[in-house]
Amino acid sequence: MDSRQPLKRSDTIADSMPDALRQSTYHMKRCFNRLVATGKRLLKRQHLMDEVEKSIVDKFERSKILEGLIGFIVISTQEAAVVPPYVAFAVRPNPGFWEFVKVNSENLHVDAIKVSEYLKFKETIFDQNWANDENALEIDFAAINYNTPHLTLPSSIGNGVSYISKFMFSKLCENCESARPLLDYLLALIHQEEDLLINENLNTIDKLKTALFVANNVISALPKETPYKNFEQRKSYRDNDDPSEVLQTPEPAKLESLFSWLPTVFRIVILSPHGYFGQSDVLGLPDNGGQVVYILDQVRALEEALLLRIKLQGLAVKPQILVVTRLIPDARGTKCNQEVEPIINTKHSHILRVPFKTDNGVLHQWISRFDIYPYLEIFAHDAVAKILEHMECKPDLIIGNYSDGNLVASLMARKLGITQGTIAHALEKTKYEDSDVKWKELEAKYHFSCQFTADIIAMNATDFIITSTYQEIAGSKEKPGQYESHAAFTMPGLSRVVSGIDIFDPKFNIVAPGADQFVYFPYSEKKRRPSSFHPAIEELLYSQKDNNEHIGYLADRRKPIIFSMARLDTVKNITGLTEWGQFRWIAAQTDRHRNGELYRCIADTKGAFVQPALYEAFGLTVIEAMNCGLPTFATNKGGPAEIIVDRVSGFHIDPNDGDQSSNIIADFFDKCKMDAQHWNRVSTAGLHRIHECYTWEIYANKLLNMGSIYGFWRQLNKEQNLAKQRYIQLLYNLKFRNLARTVPVPSEQAQVHLPLPITKPQQSTEPTATAETQQLAPVAVSKQGQSTTPAALGKAGPQPGAETPPIRHAI
Repeated sequence: MDSRQPLKRSDTIADSMPDALRQSTYHMKRCFNRLVATGKRLLKRQHLMDEVEKSIVDKFERSKILEGLIGFIVISTQEAAVVPPYVAFAVRPNPGFWEFVKVNSENLHVDAIKVSEYLKFKETIFDQNWANDENALEIDFAAINYNTPHLTLPSSIGNGVSYISKFMFSKLCENCESARPLLDYLLALIHQEEDLLINENLNTIDKLKTALFVANNVISALPKETPYKNFEQRKSYRDNDDPSEVLQTPEPAKLESLFSWLPTVFRIVILSPHGYFGQSDVLGLPDNGGQVVYILDQVRALEEALLLRIKLQGLAVKPQILVVTRLIPDARGTKCNQEVEPIINTKHSHILRVPFKTDNGVLHQWISRFDIYPYLEIFAHDAVAKILEHMECKPDLIIGNYSDGNLVASLMARKLGITQGTIAHALEKTKYEDSDVKWKELEAKYHFSCQFTADIIAMNATDFIITSTYQEIAGSKEKPGQYESHAAFTMPGLSRVVSGIDIFDPKFNIVAPGADQFVYFPYSEKKRRPSSFHPAIEELLYSQKDNNEHIGYLADRRKPIIFSMARLDTVKNITGLTEWGQFRWIAAQTDRHRNGELYRCIADTKGAFVQPALYEAFGLTVIEAMNCGLPTFATNKGGPAEIIVDRVSGFHIDPNDGDQSSNIIADFFDKCKMDAQHWNRVSTAGLHRIHECYTWEIYANKLLNMGSIYGFWRQLNKEQNLAKQRYIQLLYNLKFRNLARTVPVPSEQAQVHLPLPITKPQQSTEPTATAETQQLAPVAVSKQGQSTTPAALGKAGPQPGAETPPIRHAI
């Protein structure tokens, strides 16, 4: 446990730091002299801690100082900009809360500074002329959002729907006419020129209350099974909350329930422009990974939820869902050159593909997601026309995915005047250390000037943001989240973002995806299991002959198997498992139906799933394994720590503490040996946790509720949204468009040679000596005996080449 002295709630760093420095003046002067001795530089927390420890030779004094307030400030500092004689600190005492101070190394004088001044300190290290330019562009969305209500506690971050429901409730109940915006909203609900709820005769609150009271009395007297044709009034609220209660005895929960019932969303557009988006033969191609599976599962769940809601609403309406992506004429054997493609296992959902265009016409070849920005504006314009042609009307909700899809969604939502949601999945800024201040060094390959600007535009333009975990927004106590890293940053020579996004904004919502219940279901459901995969899985796990799909073998079939599945990437920490005695490497598995049965076959051995990543944003494999009934041990760094209730529905392991993690896993198997039911209890608890919180059904209903609630929220904030849109338009037109023009546009002759789609690996009679000889590097399968002590999990393996396709591998 961290014993460092924290700040009192009323204290600030600037108020408390001077006294803390004075208590150890000699050591602190030595420390700050050491910090400024080497000139200008940017220090991260660990570098700062190292310098403090080197400055204080006496171990007792060092321990005393670091356990006090100085230690708390140092451990809460994310970075420090050294510009002699000053050291400027960016201190984050809690998620979402930042303080900036500068310390004069000569006299230890402390001053509070604004975020813009701190960013100038950083800029001085990399581009002093920009730092001194009085006309440097500063982006400040806080100046536009000052009237927006915000959450106040870190623990509330990501609960936006609940917060705005309470806020709207308070506004609607201020006086007798305060509910007028709700009445206007209900009057505007029209589908194909037909009033859905009320007509213009009910044009006052009193008239609506009276009509609802009468309608409720009539409908309540009818049997529950009475068909619609037998009465004139709609029966859609028959089995739900009575709408009149919202107006007569309002409560925040009833208001939220009302919006979940209102018939507001029938047509949805989902944007995912980059990569080869298809239903087959695309996994393993560049820029294709989990997002394709995510979106297809999302669509199926949304359609099912829409159909159920429409039935309960008593409406004769067919929903429509379009996944809008890029049409690629050079489709490489996929269907990505097909304009419209029905989505499998749906009735009303399609993929709609629209080509990228240049001055020379349609772009035929694939291009990287980093080079996509010059095409997005025309793509958005063309996509709107295609959507309106296909749907024959405007969509009700548009959802963007990734930086490119979110920007296109913002352009389309503004043009059509509809509600917008965004899903980042993974923001690139946090993947590359100091990618903001060092953007010029990375620009030729990654075009971060475009991407970071596009991200800021989309985050602020959207009505709501969906994330999978709390940590995606606000990180942990030690590390900022992906969105929090966009709160303030600088790109010298381009822009200084003093307020990019506020993670206390109620637009943030945590809505975790699930695993496909038709693919990942419990091992105990024997009749559902596809036995046709068993011979191949048997060979995959136990064959003693090496080939293209596996290397190494498991000698003792009586022992349970420890299984993991991930990319061969340093952060996944797969090699932390490979010292556990016998292990087996398995090549990339792209057939998820077989993967589901693979999880279940591991469960048959009474084995376990281990996810030892150094950091994992969400942890879809954790969801999949638990959904198959496999006891799971997962990293406590990132999303899996939220998925698993430690020692109840699974186990947290620290990837940086191999001994402790090994003991946790060994202890589990020891208990299983002594108590035959222990494995079953953990397996059952894992299944319960998934069904309670992590299913696509839960996800779809939450998303549809957000579409309805934030649609009304937009109406309540029309004037403020208009001011923000003007600000965003200036940023887009004067900055982003010029940046996009700097990205090279390939000629048709400059074809990119790409690997063919990955299919089932061909069998080979020759053993594979090294991972480098295969197109996709394999990883290992390890088998754990009851008496074996697991090896350290904390060791990261060699980093693979940057061009490795983003496919999961199995061990």
